[in-house]
Amino acid sequence: MGYALSRMEIDSEYYNSDTSDSGIDENSSPSKPAHYLDHEVAQLTKLGSAPHENLSHIFPGKREFSVNTVKMLAGRECNLSGRGRFSSADCCHVLNKYLPAYSPSVIDEMTTRAYVSQFSADGSLCVVAFQGSHIRVYDVDREWKVHKNILAQSLRWTVTDTSFSPDRQNLVYATMSPVVHIVNIASGATDSQANIMEIHDGLEFSREDDGGYSFGIFSVKFSIDGRELVAGSSDGAIYVYDLAANKLSLRIDAHTSDVNTVTFADESGNLIYSGSDDNLCKVWDRRCFKPKGKPAGILMGHLEGVTYLDSRGDGRYLISNGKDQSIKLWDIRRMSSNIKCKPIFRKYEWDYRWMDYPPQAREIKHPYDQSVATYKGHSVLRTLIRCYFSPAHSTGQKYIYTGSHDSCIYIYDVVSGTQVAKLKHHRSTVRDCSWHPDYPMLVSSAWDGDVVKWEFPGDEETSAPLNEPRNRRI
Repeated sequence: MGYALSRMEIDSEYYNSDTSDSGIDENSSPSKPAHYLDHEVAQLTKLGSAPHENLSHIFPGKREFSVNTVKMLAGRECNLSGRGRFSSADCCHVLNKYLPAYSPSVIDEMTTRAYVSQFSADGSLCVVAFQGSHIRVYDVDREWKVHKNILAQSLRWTVTDTSFSPDRQNLVYATMSPVVHIVNIASGATDSQANIMEIHDGLEFSREDDGGYSFGIFSVKFSIDGRELVAGSSDGAIYVYDLAANKLSLRIDAHTSDVNTVTFADESGNLIYSGSDDNLCKVWDRRCFKPKGKPAGILMGHLEGVTYLDSRGDGRYLISNGKDQSIKLWDIRRMSSNIKCKPIFRKYEWDYRWMDYPPQAREIKHPYDQSVATYKGHSVLRTLIRCYFSPAHSTGQKYIYTGSHDSCIYIYDVVSGTQVAKLKHHRSTVRDCSWHPDYPMLVSSAWDGDVVKWEFPGDEETSAPLNEPRNRRI
């Protein structure tokens, strides 16, 4: 299951006992690490985050791996690139030096666990959802003043997910029920108690023959155009809801276990990615689903359930977090039409809701791993911990970042697999975190009830390295 229904969190020794301070390892050596990613996505990452070749020359025939900002500014003034300005990749290269790994400050404190923290697409708003029915929307541009204080309706266990509409006028939230509620966050009132102060429209995802509260929703997302919602549920299904018609438009019997995570692959809305406790990621093409009734492809490689996935936005690449304590990078062109092997049965007893991951399980390899790369170091226990690509606009999606059960946030370099930062402040599991789309700012939410903002201090060109920099992609 995707939630700890039978037991509360049990304090135990964390998976990673390293107690070093937050920091960054620039890893600016031009030599390739042992586990260097040799794939098209590596070249795309470089194109999106590397400076113009004329700006990176130390002298003819030699290139600098990480170009100093002052040199880049001087090169721009001399118009070495021939553009007379910085390109988006040049800007990303500069901003990538200033990771949001310092100066943690508490934005808010609650007495219940925080499950969701997400910036809006433009970064002007940030939503945080708590187990105790509270959902708070903060106005980032107004010094994090509470823009909307929402008291959720019909809460079952916790608020499992939220999603902003593209125009930032509405917010949807899901709990462990088949009803998703939508709230107008553009209204004038700050406090919004369901159907008392304001109406929280209920969108019914169950059918008449489902028998009421027969399943819960783990994941819900707006489409890029704001016309649809996609949801993953505990009955193994994917649902697509047409907001204009105010009805379900599609239900897919997608997996044999909980669908913990689901999202649209790109702005077209045709492709949907899903991840499940059956250990599989699947790709669904709505253009050919009805005649076939099957997924466009299956991605195998995780040994345990998939807790979250994030699309790169290009309809080709995605990442997934798994209960096998790993993040995997996928290229959907490697997907299979069917499952190539029988389920891998454990030779050990383990439940991620209250047990540490067995040491013997770390040595097991999937016989048909289709992933492009695997990133390890964080801990995926107790809850559906999330992972993301860093923003395209400010970083060129050069990094992958994730929460962790050991109370930290981890940032990995996509290409080298190096752990470039480990952020420490929280006192309990960090389920979710979100990187501002434009600025070196990150917000994290944890089971200690704290909402924390991380930034680059802005007064140093370089930063202190980690005590133990490691390449953890395999």
